[in-house]
Amino acid sequence: VHGSIDRRGCLVGAARFAVGAAGAAGLLAALGPKFAAAQQVSADDKRLSPKHVEFASPKGYGKASGYLARPAKAKGPLPLVLVAHENRGLNPHIEDIARRLALEGFLALAPDLLSVAGGTPADDDQARDLHTKTDKSAMLSAALAAIPFLKSHPESTGKVGAVGFCYGGGVVNSMATASPDLSAGVAYYGAQPPAAQVPAIHAALLLQYGGLDERINAGIPAYEAALKAAGKRYTIYIYPNVNHA
Repeated sequence: VHGSIDRRGCLVGAARFAVGAAGAAGLLAALGPKFAAAQQVSADDKRLSPKHVEFASPKGYGKASGYLARPAKAKGPLPLVLVAHENRGLNPHIEDIARRLALEGFLALAPDLLSVAGGTPADDDQARDLHTKTDKSAMLSAALAAIPFLKSHPESTGKVGAVGFCYGGGVVNSMATASPDLSAGVAYYGAQPPAAQVPAIHAALLLQYGGLDERINAGIPAYEAALKAAGKRYTIYIYPNVNHA
């Protein structure tokens, strides 16, 4: 799901452990994400009031869209959290994370960064393929546009944090360098920004990594050195014996 091998390569490899192509396909299906099994908060949970929304994305990219979750009986202004998705767009798992945050008292927006290319397909493989073809600067622009959209919400405290996973973790790091309005960022196994951009960060950062994730972890030393040199607020956790995602 998150590695460098494509579907065809995975099927070829799986065939070593299965009988024929059908067995390999079955093994691949068994290894794939099970969104329903991972769901923690139902989409029709009466404690919440979720909906799909649109907001303006700059630089001629038109409208962006997303999934906004809020407590159904909110009292007073709410702190804001933006949820940046992985390399497969806005899927049921990311929507569930937004609902979890809403139950904790946040106004949570999970933007569909693939909306700049027509929106996230329902099929996971198609979504991943679309992600590889979509302009990354357009997706980052959509993520950044979500910040003022959240801040302008009538129930907003004006304080925006962001959490992201895999590709979305890299988006959180990039948002921190690009927007002074981001107060906090939590990046899970996300690509690091160029060291030259680190002085522009205003957000406090919580950076989460898997100890076996050599590809992403290769960028930690330079990122941490730049954060230290610029006097930024950050904490890094590296979890031993686990891989990317």
